[in-house]
Amino acid sequence: MVIRNTLILLESSLTNLNPSEYRVAQYVIDHPHETINSSIQHLANLTNVSEATIVRLSKKIKCKGFQDLKMKIAMELNNANERGPDYDELNMNYSKESVINSISQSNIKSIKNTAQILSPEELEQAILILNKARKICVFGIGASSIIAEDLKQKLTRIDKWCEVGKSYDEQATLSANLTNEDVVIAISNTGQTEDMIQSLSLARDKGSQIISITKYSKNYIADLANINLFFSSVEKPVRSAAMSSRIAMLNVIDILFISLASRNYERYTKLLENTRQAVKVKKRKY
Repeated sequence: MVIRNTLILLESSLTNLNPSEYRVAQYVIDHPHETINSSIQHLANLTNVSEATIVRLSKKIKCKGFQDLKMKIAMELNNANERGPDYDELNMNYSKESVINSISQSNIKSIKNTAQILSPEELEQAILILNKARKICVFGIGASSIIAEDLKQKLTRIDKWCEVGKSYDEQATLSANLTNEDVVIAISNTGQTEDMIQSLSLARDKGSQIISITKYSKNYIADLANINLFFSSVEKPVRSAAMSSRIAMLNVIDILFISLASRNYERYTKLLENTRQAVKVKKRKY
């Protein structure tokens, strides 16, 4: 049995809450799944309280705000779900069927969990600053650099000026010439990569906006960023390679790109068609 720490903490605090806070807390305890799929406005209407009351309650149980409360509840509910045998990437006794099922289920779970903790509000803020950015730099080291290249390819197709930094030298060089009109997207599973932390510090000193894409956790890269797009991954600390984390990051990249391209639908669909036609001549018909 997994202890749902946030819900238990809420329940234990009931006697110390005012009537408005109590109504919100009781609703969250009784309806955790509905809560994580609700906006703060919707929850305020359901419980007949102000949005400020919900924020105040969240902070009383050591959350930064309502979004942080939702993410913690979502992660705890996901961890409490029934699961099969422990997931091992490498196992000499695996059948081919077991490999197919194990890896597929791991990837599916990462995507589902990410959908629950990815903040629509943070996503909207990311789209707003990307839409008007002069230049976009995407930072990723190791496996994350593959994700960075994928995002660059997508952004280039809609005529966004995009550069990728895959090492400290590349990232520091790009950061040195950034302005407050530019945006850096930092992609990292752990959010603890020292080289990226240093290059992002330089980018922030130059006034650039920073969007982090990291696994949901307290981490240095998320702390440096203006906007956090968290994903969930079920990988073990000791792993053969980035697998479900890579799928989760790609999922966030796709969500980010489609949200951005939809912001100016007519212009971006025309640009996408232009690039499709440009490479069409190299497609061999079968």
